[in-house]
Amino acid sequence: MVNIQAIDHLVLRVVDLERSVHFYQQVLGCEVVKRQAHLGLVHLRAGSSLIDLISLVGKLGQQGGRGPGVEGHNVDHFCLRIEPFDEAGLVAHLAAFGITPLGPASLNFGAEGQGLSLYFKDPDNNIIELKGPAFPAG
Repeated sequence: MVNIQAIDHLVLRVVDLERSVHFYQQVLGCEVVKRQAHLGLVHLRAGSSLIDLISLVGKLGQQGGRGPGVEGHNVDHFCLRIEPFDEAGLVAHLAAFGITPLGPASLNFGAEGQGLSLYFKDPDNNIIELKGPAFPAG
């Protein structure tokens, strides 16, 4: 029997590894915990999970075929649970990096239930969802 506790890590193939590392550090506050240059791989801490970035020109990245772009994506999106959820503050923070959300915050279902989310794209057009706490049931 498999008893899932949490998402351990997510792996994204990226066009420009250092640009993406900078994005995840500056915009989302992730911290580099390990670099494996021989693989073209950087591990970033995202709360209790990791976001792993693989360069398309690195050993691992070359195995995945064509890279992400406007017409093709690594994943549909991934969601990062955040707290607090302050839409105006998040929009201002993203704007400081030249990022415009894909729309206003919307109510979405997640692991904890219904809560507000805000979506935007990283440098490789991967969609990131920032999700706040679930609203109380009732």
